[in-house]
Amino acid sequence: MRNNLLDEIQKAYDTRDLSALDKLAKPTFRVINKKKNFRSALMLSCNNIKHLSKIASLQADCIMLNLEDGVSKEEKPFALVLCALFLSELKECDKKLVVRVNALDEGGYEEITYLNQFMPDAIRVPKIRDKSEVKSVLALLNETTELHLSIETASAWHNLSSLKVDKRVTTFYLGILDLFADMKLPQSLIQSSNPTMLYMLSHFLITCKSVFVKPVSFVYQDFKNLEEFGMWISLEKSMGFDAKGCISPKQVEMVNEIFINKKEELKKARVIIKLFEMHAEMGITGFVDEEYGFIDEPVYKGALALLDNN
Repeated sequence: MRNNLLDEIQKAYDTRDLSALDKLAKPTFRVINKKKNFRSALMLSCNNIKHLSKIASLQADCIMLNLEDGVSKEEKPFALVLCALFLSELKECDKKLVVRVNALDEGGYEEITYLNQFMPDAIRVPKIRDKSEVKSVLALLNETTELHLSIETASAWHNLSSLKVDKRVTTFYLGILDLFADMKLPQSLIQSSNPTMLYMLSHFLITCKSVFVKPVSFVYQDFKNLEEFGMWISLEKSMGFDAKGCISPKQVEMVNEIFINKKEELKKARVIIKLFEMHAEMGITGFVDEEYGFIDEPVYKGALALLDNN
């Protein structure tokens, strides 16, 4: 982001001038990132300007721009506008930018309406319950924007296989803590050796796969306990998962490393090199591929480095 704009944003935020902040948010056309092969989905609270300004340098494949949990009621209006501002500045991004709005009955519909003019790659709706709610969101949402759903209510779990009502519904996230709370299950069951937990992971994975939705495993909250986090990733990979929610850069690093499919990554690198060189011959050094997203010279050089090291 341009330094002068960042300074204006910071000043408006520090003085709690929501009107001034809102004037900086200009509706924009974004190139939608359509990639579905992301591994790490890193949660960023949208009221943290310092973190938002680092999006381009983060290693996560997917950035979850969070307006819900972790953002206080007083901060939510500022977080929404800050989210819009950073979306409008990131017109092309090699990371999938997903906005997690608030629950539909807690301002979610209004947030989606506002965000439509800033074209996020996807909207993630928490606490979804049934297909009628999914349809109501799709009726409101931009046709180019994907719809992702958090599976964290007993109703959503019961209705899991029926929630993909449209091709724009592409991804489900397992919200294990809220789901257990809604089912009146103790969180002490969340252990890799617990049969109930293993059943829930298996059921979630297979149901998602059967309706052609990407399953993203739950966020592990104890971000300092990397040993146990590694055990969860290894277990989930052995089951068939290829993506997990993250709350720290170190978690992202581990997810990317363990979930990597070297054969697929090398294949992807070769395609990126070929596509870039074809476009470069026509004088184009930045473009969007439907499968691999935004490709520019740094992405091309990264693909060359990957092949050189293998």
